[in-house]
Amino acid sequence: MDPYTRPRPNPDPEAVPYWQSLKDHALAVQRCLDCGKYYFPPADYCGFCLSPKVSWTPVSGRATVWSHVTMHRAYRPDYAQDVPYNISIVVLDEGPKLWTNLVGVDPARVSVGMRVRVRYDDVADDVTLARFIPDR
Repeated sequence: MDPYTRPRPNPDPEAVPYWQSLKDHALAVQRCLDCGKYYFPPADYCGFCLSPKVSWTPVSGRATVWSHVTMHRAYRPDYAQDVPYNISIVVLDEGPKLWTNLVGVDPARVSVGMRVRVRYDDVADDVTLARFIPDR
């Protein structure tokens, strides 16, 4: 594995289970045990009903592109080889929105409403990222 030179996640304590789920090649987000809603980013309480009864729950990893932008300039030298690349917000089928990158597709072909699914990229021994690919 090539050395990973890009910024590494530095998760808050409540986000550690999310990053561990990615390391295990699973995608998990929090779900309220009172109202049943899934949510992200992680918090100690449900953002819908304010219940503190929450749990980490595996989700399907399938999503729809909600918004996207194509970056034509590298704002950090370690991203120069990727230009152009996209930054997207996807809505998981379970409801939460995630910031991500779509890979395996020309950024010019990314569109709102596009169906995608998670891909686990082990970029370092201790870092796995959730990127998304077209769901064909």
